[in-house]
Amino acid sequence: MLRDLSRAWRQWRFLTPWLALVLSAFILTAIRTQAQIAPAQRDVRDAGPARHVGSQACTTCHASQSAAWAGSHHAHAMDHARPSSMRGDFADRTVEEAGRRARFFRDGEVYRVNIEGADGRPADFTISHSLGWEPLQQYLVTFPDGRLQVLPWAWDTRSAADGGQRWFLVSGAEAIAPSDSRHWTRLQQNWNHMCAECHTTDLRKGYDARADRFETRWSELAVGCEACHGPAGLHVSWARSGASAADPLKGFAAVAPAGPARHWTPATAETRPAVTTGRPAGDSVETCARCHSRRGQIAADWRPGRPLTETHSPVPLAAGLFEHDGQMKDEVFNDHSFKQSLMYHRGVSCTDCHDPHSGRLKAAGAAVCSQCHAPARFQTAAHSGHADRAGAPDCISCHMPARTYMQVDRRHDHSFRIPRPDLTISTGIPNTCQACHGDRTALWAAEAVERWHGPVRKGFQTYATAFHEARAGEPSGRDALLRLAVDPAAPALARATAIGELAAWPGAQTDAVGLRALDDPDPQVRAAAIRQLEGLPRERRLVAAPLLDDPSRLVRIAAGFLLADLPVELLPPKLQPALAEAVAAYVAAQELDLDRPEARANRAQLHLKQGRAEEAERDYRAALRLDPTAGLIAAQFAELLRRTGREDQAEAMLRSVLAVDPRSGAALHALGLSLVRQKRLPEALGSLAQASEAEPGNPRYAFVHAVALRSAGRAQQARSVLEENLARHPGHVDTAVALLHEALQNRDHGRAAQLAKRLTALRPDDRRFEGISRDLNR
Repeated sequence: MLRDLSRAWRQWRFLTPWLALVLSAFILTAIRTQAQIAPAQRDVRDAGPARHVGSQACTTCHASQSAAWAGSHHAHAMDHARPSSMRGDFADRTVEEAGRRARFFRDGEVYRVNIEGADGRPADFTISHSLGWEPLQQYLVTFPDGRLQVLPWAWDTRSAADGGQRWFLVSGAEAIAPSDSRHWTRLQQNWNHMCAECHTTDLRKGYDARADRFETRWSELAVGCEACHGPAGLHVSWARSGASAADPLKGFAAVAPAGPARHWTPATAETRPAVTTGRPAGDSVETCARCHSRRGQIAADWRPGRPLTETHSPVPLAAGLFEHDGQMKDEVFNDHSFKQSLMYHRGVSCTDCHDPHSGRLKAAGAAVCSQCHAPARFQTAAHSGHADRAGAPDCISCHMPARTYMQVDRRHDHSFRIPRPDLTISTGIPNTCQACHGDRTALWAAEAVERWHGPVRKGFQTYATAFHEARAGEPSGRDALLRLAVDPAAPALARATAIGELAAWPGAQTDAVGLRALDDPDPQVRAAAIRQLEGLPRERRLVAAPLLDDPSRLVRIAAGFLLADLPVELLPPKLQPALAEAVAAYVAAQELDLDRPEARANRAQLHLKQGRAEEAERDYRAALRLDPTAGLIAAQFAELLRRTGREDQAEAMLRSVLAVDPRSGAALHALGLSLVRQKRLPEALGSLAQASEAEPGNPRYAFVHAVALRSAGRAQQARSVLEENLARHPGHVDTAVALLHEALQNRDHGRAAQLAKRLTALRPDDRRFEGISRDLNR
């Protein structure tokens, strides 16, 4: 039976041969100099044993800044549970919503809540901290093992007239079982990892991996002065000793570079605003980005002046997080949006609009835009299509579309994009026009914009169609991604995302663009290009060897993981130490987050590359102890158990995951494959079908299910599954190949010609499809 399945797989799968990289391309990359890469501060000046002294030490010399900060959201980012910080109603209030219940009350000076615990039974818990200030405030419970967990109920701090002054469920009406990793007592609501770095100053997570407990410490609750400026102990000493001008850093270990003095030319009725200087690496925007971005942490030695990619790994513009045009979709904060904007690329910084200490706008509402944009030109019906009167849309409502997060927190997109209702029609993305005109269609809005500004749409973000078509499996999307990936005018985040998405479109052109991206000025693009080499033969991965010594830590650790299995003697002598250092940096990045299953799994993958299966197994087991519902990790672990001859253990482990999360597509799929290998095909078919149903967005699951069906002699059912899969995922090559093979067997030349034409467009480098198409057309 297993042999039949393997034969069916071979019949249906055409393997596109990898094209060899030419030697000259490798040499070109190997000899490139660091001067070709945008400058980054790899080493930040260390002024000695810096120490944190707290924000109160700043008030004597910086009274106005301290006063502004004291009223900011940063100052109230977190606090101990006490009357001055707790805004919720704890006067013995019982609340119920979506079948969930909680009672908030006080026991003397102690704030308490009665709520469902990890065992599913109601119990009393002591609230230890507040989190945030407005428009909502959340609350934390400290557990004996040092975990601080975020309660699911939050207090709406808005006025009653605006719908506030009430308890509400942050996650909405969705039922979340105690076994779910999103339950308030579990992994995804753990403050120590999810919130702590950006709600405290000088955080030390203090996770003990052996004991699985935390000893988290900080120098100051809330985002204090030193959270942005770095430890100030030596600065205070410098000030008290006479403030010598001989120390340009004024006692700080590092500062964010200001660059040359900027000279702004505000817009007039005829001209656009302009700035005379570029943006220095590690500027103040990067200071804000450390917390105002969706990212992972790769190092704990952040200092002002370091680019974000020295200590953090920003996410790409992934489909689940962003719209096709880069608008924020999930909770991604502001940095990714801002770095897609023309304003950012023209030199605008966060503090041009926001006071850095109070956080408030430097002028009320849209008036802040008039610092650079002349109202005489833009605050007119000719520009906006709306008469200038009370209630009319302004710069913010048209160019900063808003979404509401956590039920009540309305946030504006900071990419400053022009309204594009025409893209709503072609790609399905939202547009700001319909935010006000919800009773009108996107077509109506697009026609209105065209009447005002003509048929040609302008704008800085030009990649909505590329991502939409590529994600829909359209060959035209591949061509658009190829252009976007090497477009120097496109935001670096868009280029990096394009490189990542080209992995679904292998071919000579993709290889050439990936090779070129290894020399991109931006480290996020270089790191993305390195990741696309994973899984290739050793000689092809060698092209990334020079990046082991890249100025950016993000790039170095990507190269270290890629080449971790490489015999060091294959590298030039000058790069041999760099390999060990890059691998060590990758390991250190994972060890920052050993409280997370994904970090354990990442380290397990490294162990496997290096031939250390026992250590990998230990990490996989630890990962599943941290999250028994981690289906993808369970599937990886099952493969390791299979390779070491323990198929029965793989099955038992997968079933234990499914006992907690029966709808895990990854675990169901892995179980199905395990049952196939054990020649239990009827059982396997059930698991493979459930995997495909659980995750219809994964075309691989449906394809493998169809292979198994055909092996079981159910060819008609297999064909139906394949046709449905191709309709849902028109760019899935394996599915199209399987249907082509079947059409040829059945002498259905019309259907075969359609499929061959599609495959020729999807894989233009594979001449077999072109030959089949040509023969059929004859």
